[in-house]
Amino acid sequence: MDISGWLVSIFGDNEWGMLLCVFLVFLIDAFIFPTLPEVFFAAGYIHNPNMIYGLELLSVAIIAEIIGIMTLYLIVSRIKVPARIERIAAKYTDFLILSDERLLLLNRVAPMVPFAGAFIAIMKWDIKKSMAYVVIGCVVKYGLILLMSEMFHNYFESSLAQVMTLIFVVVVIIISFVASVIMKKRRGIST
Repeated sequence: MDISGWLVSIFGDNEWGMLLCVFLVFLIDAFIFPTLPEVFFAAGYIHNPNMIYGLELLSVAIIAEIIGIMTLYLIVSRIKVPARIERIAAKYTDFLILSDERLLLLNRVAPMVPFAGAFIAIMKWDIKKSMAYVVIGCVVKYGLILLMSEMFHNYFESSLAQVMTLIFVVVVIIISFVASVIMKKRRGIST
């Protein structure tokens, strides 16, 4: 059974079920722990490969990211974060290429900031700028995945298009991981 078939068995063979699945995966990824949302985004598109549905998936992904990040931001901004944690976060960002809200955009290419909502609160970054960079990053990264998936479905038969889409997503994930490791090593941050 392929990944889209597995998701169908859990969420049902309909667009709403897939949208719910993508929403939950992106929400969990933003709020609790990493989930490789790129794979689920691509699987959702593979289930119904048309651009309108792809744009619905993109919208759901963005909304879930915003809700997850904002929830974590609100929780962390309401609690007293120890000064030691704040110093560690500040030192960490000082090592990186960017040390302000723009880091959230870079985070789409090279994941370096876990639990972005908590990080935004601890670093006292501007929430509007932060959310703007999160949305821009989602649109660029998942928009690219959407466009490439659409291209594969236009030029290849369905089963080959699915394979090409998943290969593309795996390549995106590998590039993101490698870029993250390289950037951390250049800045002297242990991985």
